Amino acid sequence: MNNRKQQVVKNAHHLFVEKGFQATSIQDIIDYSGISKGTFYNYFSSKNELLIAVFTWLHTTIEQERNQLLVGKSLNDVDVFVKQIDAQMKNHHKHKFFTLLEEVFVSNDPDLKAYIKKTQFIEVNWFYKRFIDLFGQEKKPYLLDCAIMFLGMLHRNFHYNFMVNGTNTDPHEIITYSVKRLLPLVDEVASSGDILLDPQTIKEWLPSCPNTKNQIEQDISAALIDLKKQAHKQFTDEFERQKCTELISFIEEEMFKQSNPRKFVVDSALHSLKELPVNNSKTNLEELQTMIDQYVSELQSTARSN
Repeated sequence: MNNRKQQVVKNAHHLFVEKGFQATSIQDIIDYSGISKGTFYNYFSSKNELLIAVFTWLHTTIEQERNQLLVGKSLNDVDVFVKQIDAQMKNHHKHKFFTLLEEVFVSNDPDLKAYIKKTQFIEVNWFYKRFIDLFGQEKKPYLLDCAIMFLGMLHRNFHYNFMVNGTNTDPHEIITYSVKRLLPLVDEVASSGDILLDPQTIKEWLPSCPNTKNQIEQDISAALIDLKKQAHKQFTDEFERQKCTELISFIEEEMFKQSNPRKFVVDSALHSLKELPVNNSKTNLEELQTMIDQYVSELQSTARSN
């Protein structure tokens, strides 16, 4: 999204929170942003489409923060998972996410409701994928049910604690408490063998989910972490181990901390990794190359569309 269009989205977010979505007119947004009516309609076909752009911006911000917390960390680290939820809740509070959500339900607009429904599926899918990281493939058939139950528990704990404690509510305490309850819950559900929803249901909810940019980011991060583990296990020479680790860290930095990753330097780093004698790494590196190619292609496609 170009800078000017992004600023209109941020201005609209401010007005929607301050005045309410229904009370804010397109003319209000035009005046506040200092743009012409023609420019507005060049960016957005309607106020509803602009609200969807606001939600998309908020979700993208959250996803970037959650992914950043994973860089260099183990995917099965529960403390990192807690930090990711903490970052999400802080982002929701900072940007008055639930205030905007209420406006959608009041509007009763079918397109807005359909969009929110899709984002709810995306949220469930994120938790389901993270649960696979945390609890392993052997418990995968039960983890969609667990993700749904955990979200219900987390949201209700926040709701009632806020009713009692108001602004004194400690989000981190609630998240930590809920995650502690989650751990035995997953074991119990898996040992029972009971399944309410088959994880394949996600493909019906989100048919394009496996190819989304956010999913590719997570897959790349997981592959880089796995390569680091291989390097520590298989290199006997300290110099070669350090060189391999530095190359992987460089790729992480370039892919996730740069707004426009320089693919030619990433490709060069990957080529150097392939020259190092890491047992059984060649296939992993080829898969990583494919994912990076796809990720950069997604970024370029998004840039062109905006």
